[in-house]
Amino acid sequence: MANVYDIMKEKNILLPPPPAKGGLYTPVVEFGDHLLYCSGCGPQWNGENITGKLGREVSLEQGQEAARRCMLNLLSNLQAKLGDLNRIKRFVKVLAFVNSADDFTQQPQVVNGGSQLLLDLFGEERGLPARTAMGTNAAPGDIAVEIEVLAEYE
Repeated sequence: MANVYDIMKEKNILLPPPPAKGGLYTPVVEFGDHLLYCSGCGPQWNGENITGKLGREVSLEQGQEAARRCMLNLLSNLQAKLGDLNRIKRFVKVLAFVNSADDFTQQPQVVNGGSQLLLDLFGEERGLPARTAMGTNAAPGDIAVEIEVLAEYE
């Protein structure tokens, strides 16, 4: 099993600090037998956010970057909980919400921006979970994408 941090260094990928909570909730909850449920994260990065609706103010490429940022924030929360991302045995489920114009139907392509990051860092067996990509007519703070994950760890 490849070391996730070596791959991140090789690909020049830096994790942000864990994002500030946007409400009354726990960022990562442990349950069952070595499972972690991660609350949804938006695309905040270095004080910047990607806001607006896909298919209107936000392009497909910007949406993919938003999904990638969401996943980086989720990985940051997982690292804070586990202390080491190499403990992740596999990602089990990704649920993504894409802030979409009424006629926008490319939600799966948007969420690929986050899924590609997991694939690059963890490989196909560990990094490609079951997934749902849904369009929504509104999102907190008008963020373009919000993603949550379920992960199994060792």
